[in-house]
Amino acid sequence: MIRGLMGKKVGMTQIFDNEGNIIPVTVVETGPCTVLELKENPNRVVLGYQSVKENRLKKPVSGFFKKIGVAALRRIREFTSTDNKDYKVGQEIKADFFKAGDFVDVTGTSIGKGFQGGMVRWNWSGGPAAHGSMHHRRIGSNSSSSDPSRTYKGHHMPGHMGMDTVTVQGLRVMRVETEQNLILVKGAVPGSKNGFLVINKSRKKSYRSLDEKKEVVAIKRNPMKQSKAAAAKTTKK
Repeated sequence: MIRGLMGKKVGMTQIFDNEGNIIPVTVVETGPCTVLELKENPNRVVLGYQSVKENRLKKPVSGFFKKIGVAALRRIREFTSTDNKDYKVGQEIKADFFKAGDFVDVTGTSIGKGFQGGMVRWNWSGGPAAHGSMHHRRIGSNSSSSDPSRTYKGHHMPGHMGMDTVTVQGLRVMRVETEQNLILVKGAVPGSKNGFLVINKSRKKSYRSLDEKKEVVAIKRNPMKQSKAAAAKTTKK
């Protein structure tokens, strides 16, 4: 089985669980993804997503789609797989690949913020706020005068913010809309609406049923460490 699929962010909304609690969710259009190639040693599956006009592709890529007899697709990604026997070239994989209760890791491109100063980009506290100070939001000194006489690589400076590849781990699938090819994921995912996403099954968390309830553990108090007020109450009784 492959580890994940591709999709796009539709937007955010909220749903209610069985107890009436509001749960914020992100709607993700997942697939359909088409199997383009099967690889072995190690097992990997190449998937394609989002149809595109053939004249918008480079000739080698267009020729690859003609060779395997699959319509041209915009996105091509390779996913690890435990076993390729259940897949064949041209097969479509849809949102029912996931089920409610799964945990997923979602990778996308964060929203671009343009050029930002250090206080916004790196959460600097800023200089003194008094009227006499001439250093409120400036970056200040960023290197020493004699050694090394340069700015260290990776030093926090003003610059372009956002448009980074971000992965949010351990998001729970709350609902799967098979007919519309949608999954509802608890919480927020990176990127803006219609942004491209890669949805992988979580490596750190395994499936847990939505009907499963957490066990309430009674707090046991050590009588030797109880407060004086609690001790006084017990002695009075």
